[in-house]
Amino acid sequence: MTTLYLVRHGIKVKEIGDVPLSANGLEQAKLTASLLEDKSIKHVYASPLRRAKETAQCIASPHALPVLEDDRLRERANWGDLAGQTFQEFVDMWNRCSRDREYVPPVGDSAQRAGERLDAFAKEVSKVHANDEIVAVTHGAIITDFMINCLSLDELNQLHPRFLEMQSQLIPECSITVIQVNDRGYQLQRFADVRHL
Repeated sequence: MTTLYLVRHGIKVKEIGDVPLSANGLEQAKLTASLLEDKSIKHVYASPLRRAKETAQCIASPHALPVLEDDRLRERANWGDLAGQTFQEFVDMWNRCSRDREYVPPVGDSAQRAGERLDAFAKEVSKVHANDEIVAVTHGAIITDFMINCLSLDELNQLHPRFLEMQSQLIPECSITVIQVNDRGYQLQRFADVRHL
């Protein structure tokens, strides 16, 4: 059985594009690294976006591990990927994706497809690194997209009674969601845990 720690990146600088962590985000990443330091982490993966890679580097450093980039961990869409898009236009696009999981925005992936990417990643690394503990630093929406794809509505509503409606607010920065992966599928161990922050 493989243990997968899904970590949302820390708080980012509030600007357009592929932005770094803010000072608060870097502190969150260090606290997350401290919590995971005594775990037997064998591999650290990250979304190619800068805020995720910086968070992953903090986590990987105590284990002397490289950060392995994987495009499947990238967010649905990133503000700045579509030239000329205002922030409000981005938010409207984002909300439409959350409501209509099949909607393919002009840039990025549908919520359904984003969840499928993370599902494919989890299945692959659990086979390649069977029985290891693995960290994947990614983004909030792709974590909930994955969960909506792979868990039942009853399971989701046990985590929050209005999971689908509230999904965009359920994964705080540097929260840790722990999933065990085996031949039978996924077993959720912890959801959006922020006790270390």
